[in-house]
Amino acid sequence: MPSRQTVEAFVAQVLSGQHVEAIRDWYAEDASMQENQDAPRVGRDLLMAGEAQMLARQAEVTTELLEPPLVDGDRVAIRWRFTFTSKKGHVNRFEEIAWQEWRGDRIWRETFFYDPGQTRRAESASGS
Repeated sequence: MPSRQTVEAFVAQVLSGQHVEAIRDWYAEDASMQENQDAPRVGRDLLMAGEAQMLARQAEVTTELLEPPLVDGDRVAIRWRFTFTSKKGHVNRFEEIAWQEWRGDRIWRETFFYDPGQTRRAESASGS
């Protein structure tokens, strides 16, 4: 079960823009991430590679914490807003809830809940 201080340290690393490093430092080796009801992606190395690829497609990513994390035993919920600026200058703001299950001081399972329409609206606005 993570302490509040552990969760806050994880959040601080993400807020500082160290997304890949946060996966390296805070996720279990066999961790998984899942987008809404899609199939989960499993394995810290795979998660780090996917995050690095997503970040490489952007000119800038800004992360905001919209509410303090909710910590209840091994369960943590975090409300984020990400602002993505594409290499063409298009801006998309994306909000999600990250629902995490921790094993000790490591994230083991994470599901992101968000409105998929956010991505469709961004594609429409950018002319993609």
